[in-house]
Amino acid sequence: MKIVAVIPARYHSSRLPGKPLAEIGGEPMIRWVYERAKKARWVNEVWVATDDQRIYKVVKRFGGNCQITSSEHQSGTDRIAEIAKEKKDWEIIINVQGDEPLIDPGMIEEVILSFKDNPSIYMCTLKREIKTVEELINPNVVKVVTDQEGYALYFSRSPIPYCRNIWPDIKGIEVLPSSHWIFKHIGLYGYKRDFLLHFAQLPPTPLEKIEQLEQLRALENGYKIKVEKTEKDSLGVDNFQDLERVRMLVHKKGWSYNFGGDNIG
Repeated sequence: MKIVAVIPARYHSSRLPGKPLAEIGGEPMIRWVYERAKKARWVNEVWVATDDQRIYKVVKRFGGNCQITSSEHQSGTDRIAEIAKEKKDWEIIINVQGDEPLIDPGMIEEVILSFKDNPSIYMCTLKREIKTVEELINPNVVKVVTDQEGYALYFSRSPIPYCRNIWPDIKGIEVLPSSHWIFKHIGLYGYKRDFLLHFAQLPPTPLEKIEQLEQLRALENGYKIKVEKTEKDSLGVDNFQDLERVRMLVHKKGWSYNFGGDNIG
């Protein structure tokens, strides 16, 4: 089974232009993500998929695998699918977000283990317990609910499930429920190659457009997404404030881009 981690990276971000090349501890963010992915067990290769020559040159300079893709893609999944279409020996493809410079390699391993333990699954992702009200009400923290077998029922930017007994209204959410956990979605995906190529050909769906969540396209078309629980966490970089937070943590811990498997969560 050939397992490949692919990092989609685009230069033009509305909130943080040039994000993949933002410096963290003396190295570009894309190198941090690349080296973290390389440390995951069972990953045979790591690739960067980009439409930008600046990112391509930086990745090639540090010895990484990189391929230029079309500038017409609307999502990282589409970008990855373009490369996967050519790589017929790839079997499992892990979509590693390019703005997760401190991603724990163990999270990638958890996704891979799900495929090893469940040969019938074709798409997998992760969830983690929400521990603060701030996370719960933040629309940038996507929530997920699953069935009793661990398959996704729905993803939303709203608090789900909504705890009617303790939350009088959406603006009155002040505490987390004590009777059950609420989970946030970790944006790390694994696909079987054939399903990825099929998924990338599906047109956007109504709920996907409303929530701006691409994974809803799979659910709306009747496909199942396995969701594994993780205790690990990461720090995504969506804006300059997030970038500064990561920089401060790296400086405080004395980490370099190839630091060990410390879990920041």
